[in-house]
Amino acid sequence: MIVLRQGKAKTILESSINSAFTAVETYNRPRTQFKVENYIILMIIAWTKLFHAYFQATIGERYFYKEKNGRFKRVDGEKKAWELNECIKNYQKNEKERKLSESTIANLKFFIGIRNKIEHRFWDSSALDILLFGECQSLLYNYENVVVNLFGEDYAINTSLAYALQFSHLRANEQLVAQRELLSKDMQDIKKYIDKYRSDLSDEIYNSQEYSVKLLQIPKVSNTNRSDLSIEFVNWNALNDEDRENYNKVAALIKDKIVKQNVSNANMLRPIDVRTAVKARTNQEINQSNHTDLWKAFGVRPAVNSDAKFDTIAKYCIYDEPHNDYLYTAEWVGFIVGLIQKHGFNKDNIHSKCRGRLRIEDYI
Repeated sequence: MIVLRQGKAKTILESSINSAFTAVETYNRPRTQFKVENYIILMIIAWTKLFHAYFQATIGERYFYKEKNGRFKRVDGEKKAWELNECIKNYQKNEKERKLSESTIANLKFFIGIRNKIEHRFWDSSALDILLFGECQSLLYNYENVVVNLFGEDYAINTSLAYALQFSHLRANEQLVAQRELLSKDMQDIKKYIDKYRSDLSDEIYNSQEYSVKLLQIPKVSNTNRSDLSIEFVNWNALNDEDRENYNKVAALIKDKIVKQNVSNANMLRPIDVRTAVKARTNQEINQSNHTDLWKAFGVRPAVNSDAKFDTIAKYCIYDEPHNDYLYTAEWVGFIVGLIQKHGFNKDNIHSKCRGRLRIEDYI
């Protein structure tokens, strides 16, 4: 363990830990925009400063780049220090007893690539949250493990962090929007990077908790001891083979309960299906022109020639990119049924009623 006294190394380490705190606070704060992007950038800073503190304490200022003449390289007047990739390489070369595992390195390099893609462009999107939760959690766990291994328990940060509260319905509406945004062209580049990076990993690294934490959240129906904690974290790497098998059985049971259909666009409706469903529920027909008037008036999807093809109201309609058309939901059918039964819409007057823009809220 490296004992730090007052000085530059201690100051750098404290700055690293503060960056990690800010990253977690940003990630866990409700309604924060760009929270995943900011979390990644701040955690990259935290990791880089952690290595700088280690190098400052062990090899002095040799972690700064130098020119051929021996002088320090400078950027805007400041000495240029090793970036994270270079820190990892030199740490692995110099540190024998506390080397990073291959899974930890894979996690770090994954986020270096993500950081490079998002540093100059941001998406106001929860899509990255859904895609990267496991890797984000491991990035934090690994960080604290290295801090404690290098500098001792006094620098542990877990006592200062709380488990983020979860809404009961798993943010279903947010996830629908995020899934729609994952189809957008702006997200395709980063999605392809994520998929390729994961597919190139060995099974051993991909399944490691140091690369990506996989959480199985099951409510505890009862406690045998009333002093038990409400939340218990199980270290997968510490389980024996029998316990791992039991956990896998639970995971398989939950998957059997949840995964009902292995198809895309399940339960989505074409326009003709919408019209058929409306007739079945109201005994009134609407034609294709009526349906077009309705989605235009209520703005549930963009016009045919619009460049913003994904700009739909996800509750009622989604853009199907492979087929370059739109699919509708059961909620849209229900909304049209309500227009007919409660507001007097019918085949003959829909066109006249839909000449202007209508507000969905006024007809619910």
